[in-house]
Amino acid sequence: MDLESLTHTSGEWLRGTGPDSDIVISSRIRLARNLAEFPFPNRADDSVRSDVESLLRGKFDGLHLAKPLDYVNVGSLAQLDRQFLVERQLISREHADSHGSRGVGISREENVSLMINEEDHLRIQVLRSGFALDECWREIDRIDDAIESQVTYAFSEQLGYLTACPTNAGTGIRVSVMVHLPALVITKEIQKVFQALQKISLAVRGLYGEGSQAMGDFYQISNQVTLGQSEQQIITRLQEVVPNIIGYERRVRNTLVKNNRASLHDQISRAYGILKNAMTITSQETMQLLSSVRMGINLGLIDDLEIPTVNELFIHTQPAHLQKIRHEHLESAQRNTARASYLRQRLTHRENERN
Repeated sequence: MDLESLTHTSGEWLRGTGPDSDIVISSRIRLARNLAEFPFPNRADDSVRSDVESLLRGKFDGLHLAKPLDYVNVGSLAQLDRQFLVERQLISREHADSHGSRGVGISREENVSLMINEEDHLRIQVLRSGFALDECWREIDRIDDAIESQVTYAFSEQLGYLTACPTNAGTGIRVSVMVHLPALVITKEIQKVFQALQKISLAVRGLYGEGSQAMGDFYQISNQVTLGQSEQQIITRLQEVVPNIIGYERRVRNTLVKNNRASLHDQISRAYGILKNAMTITSQETMQLLSSVRMGINLGLIDDLEIPTVNELFIHTQPAHLQKIRHEHLESAQRNTARASYLRQRLTHRENERN
């Protein structure tokens, strides 16, 4: 896969075409799997890791997926390229920062990635735009079955699929939905959501998953428990809970418009103005301003910009993407200048197209 070509595209999950995509950016399901005949990665030396990568990579070609996978040797990538794949949600931070032989198979639409030698021998990931967990499950279940027909997974009749981290044992499934909740943040109602989710054993994480901070009012809601529940039970729990959060966010947005339309419109217009005119801007500020603009588009307060463009800007203004786009290493202050230039170019280009 030519990583340079990805700087001119965006994954299917960013296109804002799925169900409830005004609130839900993407749905994702991951499965953790290990091979029965090898030590788990945390106990494997480089030789074993190499054998695991060679074996699994060879199996990818025989999966007969609807669309082929491109393989990337993550172990041979420079740090910038690894971070680039993290920013695109194609590999995890743990995968990027690990050692030894490891790689990832990626679909052209960027909605399927198969990570070799992450925390487990294999992490299967399927992403979809909007609230589409059933679609994710059908695809990942098919891929998992295809791989399991060619290899022997580490499995216990009592414990289910065996994983490097005990919290993933059982189904090995992690179901997550990335939601955009600016109105709940503005009104400080977001803490009520966090507390309610914690009581029912659902986790809330930032844009890049476990250990990451929330940026741009984006949150990933996912299951914490995998043992003792079926895959469908875990998926159903998210399908029952997330619509309540979607409805809550929409009600609060509507209340903000009804009670403070002029003030809200001013805040959103100022955010848009800064993005179009700033000469230097940090990643954190960019995310926050884009968050306001994204909400403004969905509320009909901005009519010359589209959601897919904003979704793409969230990713393309991240540090590794900026440096890949510019084809040069940039220090923090240089990235802030380059980010502002990139935003001016993209947003002004949109205006010129409309005029």
